[in-house]
Amino acid sequence: MDYDIADISLADDGEKRIAWAARRMPVLASLRDRYEQSRPFEGVRFGACMHVTTETANLMRTLRAGGGEVTLCASNPLSTQDDAAAALVADGIPVFAVRREDTETYYRHLQAVLDTRPDITMDDGADLVTLLHTERTELTPLGSMEETTTGVIRLRAMEAEGALRFPVVAVNDSDTKHLFDNRHGTGQSSLDGVLRSTNMLIAGRTVVVIGFGDCGQGVADRSDGLGAKVVVVEVDPVRALSAAMEGYQVMTALEAASVGDLFVTVTGNIHVLREEHFEVMKDGAILANAGHFDVEIDLGALSKLAVSRRKIRPALEEFAMDDGRRLFVLAEGRLVNLAAAEGHPADVMDMSFANQALAAEWILDNKAKLESKVYRLPADLDQEVAALKLTALGGGLELLTPEQESYMVSWRQGT
Repeated sequence: MDYDIADISLADDGEKRIAWAARRMPVLASLRDRYEQSRPFEGVRFGACMHVTTETANLMRTLRAGGGEVTLCASNPLSTQDDAAAALVADGIPVFAVRREDTETYYRHLQAVLDTRPDITMDDGADLVTLLHTERTELTPLGSMEETTTGVIRLRAMEAEGALRFPVVAVNDSDTKHLFDNRHGTGQSSLDGVLRSTNMLIAGRTVVVIGFGDCGQGVADRSDGLGAKVVVVEVDPVRALSAAMEGYQVMTALEAASVGDLFVTVTGNIHVLREEHFEVMKDGAILANAGHFDVEIDLGALSKLAVSRRKIRPALEEFAMDDGRRLFVLAEGRLVNLAAAEGHPADVMDMSFANQALAAEWILDNKAKLESKVYRLPADLDQEVAALKLTALGGGLELLTPEQESYMVSWRQGT
């Protein structure tokens, strides 16, 4: 078996942590039990580019339980958990991922996954799909799944240009993904990364959240819950208004730059914090990114402004300005929740990865009629995941009476 990981001797430690995550992923476990009997992925080759974590390990094992042949690489150079990668390799699943791998190695690993000629690809950021449309056009998978908002943005741009060559399921758009993983997962894990990196007190500080989509809402909500004064920066008027009605201050980035103690970017866009903002930030301001790619904070501009820079803590770097101010960047501007912490809790990844597995089934079941476009996972599958998770949490779902069902489909009944 061909693979490239940091240290196979870490497998035992990784296995323990994978098992711990599995205990909190009951929906995925129920799918795995079903797949062991039905084997829907018999002979199907999966190529996955995702964060190599204990939760992802459980997804890979679920696909294999259904008969799939799985190969995995990292979707971010700083998100790999080397012990999880080692445990998968020891279990017979090829992995190409090393924490802190350089750019050349990162893309070599992507190519290694595509060399397996996958029937279905799985992306977190659309890097595999992009390669399949640039360098590896000889390969045309049956379909792909996309995990994150940033990747969906890229895919919809491809679809709009007529460039997309095969169907893709935007798993991120499923309600049981973005309403929970993005909001609760990103909200909690991003602040976890900030706290591990700085050990700062959030209460009483001004936290500037740039971007008020599902992820930004989660960061704002958790910051508010910890006692912060929350400022929101947003380009969409509806989202900005929503933030204002939640009680947050809404400002432009330049206005917020001079008052923020902690900045968290969550936009999926480039250079939302740049030179004009760095120039007015207060001494001690901390900059973190919770968007997928390390482009939201213009580190090139910050480096040029700085007269010196040094590492203070494992995921904390100081940039000294010529006027004596110090600005601090977390996790090299990469995903703070994965580069400085452990990423989303298994409890929410349970739903996200159940959606991934169901999307793979859906692609196989409908491959003859799918077009080269971006699809959303059917609502009934989304509802199935929600119902299973609710049951696992001990909740009960109300059922409509026959009278109520009749009333809801009738237009003749009024007051």
